[in-house]
Amino acid sequence: MRVLGMGNALVDIMTELPDDSLLEEYNLRKGCMQLADKEFSNHVLRKIQHLKRSEISGGSAANTICGLAAMGIQTAFFGKVGKDRLGEVFEKDIVRNGICPLLQYSDSETGHALALISPDGERTFATHLGASVELEPDDLTSDMFRGYSHFYIEGYLAQHHELIKRAVELAAENGLDVILDLASFNVVEDNLEFLRFLIKEYVDIVFANADEARVFSNGKNTEDALADLAKDSWIAVVKTGKDGSLIQNGKQVFRIPAIAANCIDTTGAGDLYAAGFLYGMLNGLNLPLCGETGSILAGKVIEVIGARIPDTIWPEIKDQVKSVIYANQGLKCY
Repeated sequence: MRVLGMGNALVDIMTELPDDSLLEEYNLRKGCMQLADKEFSNHVLRKIQHLKRSEISGGSAANTICGLAAMGIQTAFFGKVGKDRLGEVFEKDIVRNGICPLLQYSDSETGHALALISPDGERTFATHLGASVELEPDDLTSDMFRGYSHFYIEGYLAQHHELIKRAVELAAENGLDVILDLASFNVVEDNLEFLRFLIKEYVDIVFANADEARVFSNGKNTEDALADLAKDSWIAVVKTGKDGSLIQNGKQVFRIPAIAANCIDTTGAGDLYAAGFLYGMLNGLNLPLCGETGSILAGKVIEVIGARIPDTIWPEIKDQVKSVIYANQGLKCY
């Protein structure tokens, strides 16, 4: 099984805030992703230059693909970066993580996301898309999809309807299962009818958090929103934060608890949940075990700053996943 991901190729600039005053000063809605132009982004960068920060490849789909690669799944990532320092940061980082880079290059600057981390672990993004948003339908070829079994796309690309439609058409032509993460409730609000069309016609597996599911279903409660998502997809997953997740396949619904974790930063929790879930699915696990594997990865990433789990922690994660699988098979893990 091989997974091809496509999304906004961004560099996450992870910054720890002493309090939420900066969010209030710049009218940034806590816990949300807000698009920012180059001028605004650079202004905020200057404002936070004295704070502790780090740079790492990011973007929702890239985070998930990186998690899958760390678990041993063969992966590739398609996106667009600038011919600049941040573009080099992005490419070198995904290559280091064992991901095949299918990147295109632009004269525009590489997109970046200012990930502002509040003391309670909540993160707020001010994202300048830069070169990442310059992907066009003509950039896609059928050859790109050959040799892969699954195609993973992030909802943040939903703004570009023709690009997404072309991508899922090519995936379908080449026999790939299509996986979509809705990404952000404001993206769902702005592209609701298109996303409903996409899920009905092309998507096999859909991920959403509780807010995204609620918006998708016109305000229904979590269980009913899950049913709406599952109506037109093979598998629907709603991530419910500290309460875990809900999974539906046909009439079957499973409740999966979150694992106990010391939350430092929620960046990447949903993306790494998807990586764990898909790892389980690609290895033939049943849906509850897929959900448990997702919970393990999500629980581990919120214990560190940023959406990348350090290399030193992955052996522990793999052992924990193995233990869960063996325990549910009635076997003892030695």
